Amino acid sequence: MTRVLPTLECVPASLGHLMAPQDALELSEVLKALADPVRLRLLRFVAEAPDTTACACHLPPALGISQPTLSHHLKRLVEAGLLIREQRGRWAHYRTHPASLAPLIEVLTALAGTPEDASPR
Repeated sequence: MTRVLPTLECVPASLGHLMAPQDALELSEVLKALADPVRLRLLRFVAEAPDTTACACHLPPALGISQPTLSHHLKRLVEAGLLIREQRGRWAHYRTHPASLAPLIEVLTALAGTPEDASPR
């Protein structure tokens, strides 16, 4: 006995919701920067530092990594626009750049949808 499933009409998605290629490229760079545990810890450390500014001199002991490794990770976060680097004498100070997370938050919010959108289709 063959079971016949009801057919549902296929409605094409609107291309208006498709992310622009350049936006996707830029966001992917932010996601690549965030896809490392050390960089996530660094970003959170800086975000929670007093005045949201952290001196590079305080970071190596807190993370248990070498200075060259720290420099590499900080450079990646700066290149992705997640941190802003400011030279103060001998030391570099870093602060978060919250606006750089706005596109990521927007995409994740859209992906998560609203509770009404969570129902199975």
